[in-house]
Amino acid sequence: MAHTILAVNPGSTSTKFGLFKDETPVFTKTIEHDHAEIQQFPTIPAQKDFRLGFIMESLAEEGVRVEDITGVVGIGGLLPPIETGGYRVNQKMVDMIINEDGVSPHASNLGAILADLIAKRAGCEAYIYDAVSAGILPPVAKVTGFPEIERRSLSHVLNSRAQSIQYAKEVGKSFDELNLIICHIGGGVSLSVYEKGKLVDSFGDDLGPFSSERAGGVPLMDFVDFVFDSGLGKKDLQRRIRGGGGLKAHLGTASQKDAEAMIAQGDKRAELVVDAMCYGVAKSIGALATVVSGKCDAIILTGGITRSQLVSSTIKSRVEFIAPVKIMPGEYELEALASGCLRIITGLEQAHEM
Repeated sequence: MAHTILAVNPGSTSTKFGLFKDETPVFTKTIEHDHAEIQQFPTIPAQKDFRLGFIMESLAEEGVRVEDITGVVGIGGLLPPIETGGYRVNQKMVDMIINEDGVSPHASNLGAILADLIAKRAGCEAYIYDAVSAGILPPVAKVTGFPEIERRSLSHVLNSRAQSIQYAKEVGKSFDELNLIICHIGGGVSLSVYEKGKLVDSFGDDLGPFSSERAGGVPLMDFVDFVFDSGLGKKDLQRRIRGGGGLKAHLGTASQKDAEAMIAQGDKRAELVVDAMCYGVAKSIGALATVVSGKCDAIILTGGITRSQLVSSTIKSRVEFIAPVKIMPGEYELEALASGCLRIITGLEQAHEM
């Protein structure tokens, strides 16, 4: 009998969700939220009932009985470092997210909370899969110049790992045979390197290149001056870093399509900024190639913005000397969530516990 799985993927200004019969989609939906509407909530966890209402309303409209759902899975957020794969949502995880105890603020944290709320109504288990913070780095990759601060892996693990596994299938290899560098380019940019199937290092959106709306890594001494001179509080600074940086800060738009329209109209500033974004991505790919001593089987470019011929071709031209470049546009996060949940439900994969 087929399992009915609900996959939930909350983003900063959207809530994506889909119903699957095993791995076959029944329907998927994206609810776009007005920025001002989201900003009224004091914290991200406080948005849970607001977003839950849209999901429950859509399920009712589609004629879905909640009690027929056999598994609910949400994207995993910015939790403390955990393993790749699936985790059962338990009260410890929910409390950590609600209290922001060791958890960085991010909309993806709502994945676990929403999955838990829906699963309780359905009478089934809730899971997260391939969290943003998944990937436990080796000791040498954690050390920074501040003993008080350790590096940890933060990247678009869900889509990147799913695309990597798909690439391995396409070339007739096992995922754990390959060394791969994967770059996800969307609202944020993250890069990760998998050595024989294991995530061993990454650049998150606060360390690597800037993107359409993320600031990326910046010179620290200048940033210290900016922080003290700007008078901005912690929350406002976080919004500048995630949501108000990158193309949006430079060009007034986070849309790659709009940026390329500006370039077509002869806007040299737009041309420089987009080229600089691609340059930063390529430079970060080169840095990650050193993690596997240059023994890289392929470089994968994925995420929504890789649909841009300008972006993909510019990055490819700079890095294809390292390894073959495969463009895998878009994101398949709901599908990856449902597939991971199905493997856990059917016993092909064991869920971790926090």
